Amino acid sequence: RSMMLRRAGVHLQVSARRALVPSSIKTSSITLFQRRCFSDQPKPFPPIPEQGNVPESIKAHIGANLHLRPSHPIRIIKNMIENYFASQKPTFAIHDNLPPVVPISNNFDSLLIPSDHPGRSPNDTYYIDSQTVLRTHTSAHQADLLRKGERAFLVTGDVYRRDTVDSVHYPVFHQMEGVKLFTREELDKLNQKRIEKGDQPAEWYYKTPEYTTHPEVQYVEADLKKSLEGLVRMLFGAETQIRWIDAFFPFTSPSWEMEVLYMGEWLEVLGCGVIHPTIMSRSLPPGMPVGDRGWAFGLGLERLAMVLFGIPDIRLFWTNDARFHNQFKGATSTSRVRFQPYSKYPACFKDIAFWLPETYHENTFYELVRGVAGQLVESVQLIDSFTHPKTGKMSHCYRINYRSMDRNPAANS
Repeated sequence: RSMMLRRAGVHLQVSARRALVPSSIKTSSITLFQRRCFSDQPKPFPPIPEQGNVPESIKAHIGANLHLRPSHPIRIIKNMIENYFASQKPTFAIHDNLPPVVPISNNFDSLLIPSDHPGRSPNDTYYIDSQTVLRTHTSAHQADLLRKGERAFLVTGDVYRRDTVDSVHYPVFHQMEGVKLFTREELDKLNQKRIEKGDQPAEWYYKTPEYTTHPEVQYVEADLKKSLEGLVRMLFGAETQIRWIDAFFPFTSPSWEMEVLYMGEWLEVLGCGVIHPTIMSRSLPPGMPVGDRGWAFGLGLERLAMVLFGIPDIRLFWTNDARFHNQFKGATSTSRVRFQPYSKYPACFKDIAFWLPETYHENTFYELVRGVAGQLVESVQLIDSFTHPKTGKMSHCYRINYRSMDRNPAANS
C-alpha cells in the first residue's frame, strides 16, 4: 500500500484514529447546481495532461458494450424501456452504438454547461486530450441528432466519470437518454402568444413566470410526466407511488427528478425537463421553424437493474463468472429474475493514512486503488481527517474494504 501511495505523490502516516468524519450538511439540488453554474468566482481547474488522464484500467472497458450483450441485465433493462417507447407516438429512433469519445463542445458547450462547472475538471472527467473526452453522459449526442432532423430518439451507451469507490458507484456505467420534440403546428393549436425573447441564460427561464407558466411549456411538461410515469409503472408495477422534485440542470428549463416509493424508501430514478430554448434554437437543422419545443430525460441503467433484479454490488455487472450470467440467460423484458448471491467471501478491512499533497483530490486516490486492487475492493471510506496544529498540513485515513464477488472461503480457512 505504501508503494501505491507513493505513486499518487502522498506520504504514508501511521494512524490509530478511528473517529468518523461528520457528514456534511446536504444542500438542495437547485441551490447547489445554481451555485456551481452561476458562480462569480470560478475555481481554477488542474491542467489537462497532454496525453489525457485515462488510465489503462478505464481504457480496457471501452468497447465492452454491456448494454448490447445478450441476456446481460443491462441489456434486459434497455430492452424493457425501448419496448415501452415503441408503443408511443411518434416512433422513437434507437441509437445504441455511438462512439464514447466526443468533443468537449458536444459534452459541455452544446448543453450550456458553464466553463467553470466542476464537471469539466480533470478531477471529474476523463480527457483524451485537450479537445476530446470520454462522454460523461449520453446527452453529448443530443445536439448532433437534433441537427440531423431527428425528433424522437433514445440514446444508450457507456459513460465515464471519475468517482468514489463503493457498491453503487463505478467509473464506467450506462445511461439512456430520451428526447421528444413537438412541432410548431402542434403547439399553435394551444392558441397562445409565443415567447419572443431570443437567447436567454438558463437562470432567466427559471425565474420568469412568463416562461414557466406558459401553456406551451406546461403542455410539454404534462406529456413528459405522463410518459415517464407510464414507464416507471411498467418497470416497478402499476400501483407504484411517484413524486416529482424540482431540480436544476443547465440544459433543461424547468427540470425535475422523479422518485418512486420502493420497498419503503424513496428512490431517485431519473432526471428530466423541458429542453432549454437556447439549445433548441441552436441545434435545429436549417429550414426547421424556430419555436419548436421538446422534452428530454436521462436515467442510469445500472441503478434500475440493481433495484429490479436485487443485484447488491455494481461490480457484478462486469464479472465474467458464469454463476452470475447464467441467472439471466434467456430472461426477457417480460420475465423477472431475482439475483441469487453465490459468494460468501468475508470482508477484509485495511486502514491507510497519508499526508495530503497541495493538489490532492480524492478521486485520484480512488482511481489509484481501483488500478492496483481492481475488482477486489468493495468500498473505500474516509474515516478520519486530521490537521496538524503547527504546520497546517492535513492527513486522511481511509478504510479499504476488500471483498471478492466471486470467491468462496476454502473449507479449511
